[in-house]
Amino acid sequence: MTSVQVNIMLKSAKSCAIALIFCECIGVGICRAQDLTPRAYLITPVHSNAVVLSYSLDDGSILFDPSLPITDATGRLSIPAISLYHTFSFFGRSANVTASLPYTVGNFKGNVNGTPQNVYRSGLLNSIFRFSVNLKGGPAMTPLEFSSWHQNFIVGASLKVVARTGQYDPTKLINPGTNRWAFKPELGLSKRWGHWILDTYVGVWFFTTNPEFFSHNAASPGVNTLSQNPMGSSEVHVSYDFKPRLWTSFDWNYWYGGRRSVNGMVSPSSLQANSRIGVTASIPISTHQSLKFSYSYGDIVRVGGNYHNVSFAWQYSWIGRPN
Repeated sequence: MTSVQVNIMLKSAKSCAIALIFCECIGVGICRAQDLTPRAYLITPVHSNAVVLSYSLDDGSILFDPSLPITDATGRLSIPAISLYHTFSFFGRSANVTASLPYTVGNFKGNVNGTPQNVYRSGLLNSIFRFSVNLKGGPAMTPLEFSSWHQNFIVGASLKVVARTGQYDPTKLINPGTNRWAFKPELGLSKRWGHWILDTYVGVWFFTTNPEFFSHNAASPGVNTLSQNPMGSSEVHVSYDFKPRLWTSFDWNYWYGGRRSVNGMVSPSSLQANSRIGVTASIPISTHQSLKFSYSYGDIVRVGGNYHNVSFAWQYSWIGRPN
């Protein structure tokens, strides 16, 4: 083997290593930031339905391990989505299902070894499904029964599934989809004191393996597999009701774990230990319609996307058939 061939191989290996770490740091951003969802275990009458159209904008810097030759990295993500919501009785308990289909348009910029790089992507993100049931304090109720019910202490459980449906090209480093499944079982507690509500959630993310991560290309002609350790998550929300359906919330979350491995080799820099802080407001505009606004930013960001997030949602809700 000639010295030229050796240099080419070393350069390719170095580029591949940088690319893998680069994806580890911004891949979570393009698959949406960690949840900040107040009142996720809200009780509504059986046969309640809702259609939600939302738009989310993430904009900010991307933080890397200082030892990496990547500087001045930024990202900007636009994520419109449509969600469907339905409630029903599950063995006498209030339960609901939600399905969401998000789309993304993303731009990433940064200097790699002093050379400016720019990546643009657009396409379907992974679809999201959630099943939730209230285990205590939330019986299934008709609209008439619900009108005289008052929340006290609620215990709920849910399972969120992120399906392997997003657009994915194994030859590209950055993709809207992740080419894998993710599952998040969660336990939620909610307590009301007059106009105040305290929500706390604790859950764990589990991930399947991506069997074709950044493969079949010049930098990595073979096949790479990407796996990820489980990642714990928690949320706290303190909200205040001004009147029915008009409320505001202070939101905070924290997640830890999720260290990634490529071809069985663990990347220490991929450990997630971040949190976000934000506010949410819900405003009714008619009997069936409401608007929701939220803003959040990175409270603790060691490695990954240090994004400011602004989101807006319009919701149309009804019981039974829409009027």
